[in-house]
Amino acid sequence: MREKDPGTREDAFDFLREHADAYVDELIAEFAAETEDPGLRCWLLELIAEARSEKALDLFRERLEDMDESLQFWAVRGLEMLDTREAEQALDQARANGFIS
Repeated sequence: MREKDPGTREDAFDFLREHADAYVDELIAEFAAETEDPGLRCWLLELIAEARSEKALDLFRERLEDMDESLQFWAVRGLEMLDTREAEQALDQARANGFIS
């Protein structure tokens, strides 16, 4: 997904979307390491949400306060997709604190 060719990037994204659960640890690590490309960060967070792994709970919680609305959107979506008590509590707390509506 770091290739400059848009087609290659989209192909990699599509592959990872189908297999995100198998790569969740790597996706979380790549998200943490990526600082230069906001679009790539958004795609990585979307893929992490698609993985539906509780390993991402803390990452999603942190991104609820993000100033980047795209990252915040995928954090909310990721927590919704987890559909756990802890995820619901994180969403409720973020609403109470005014981070999300």
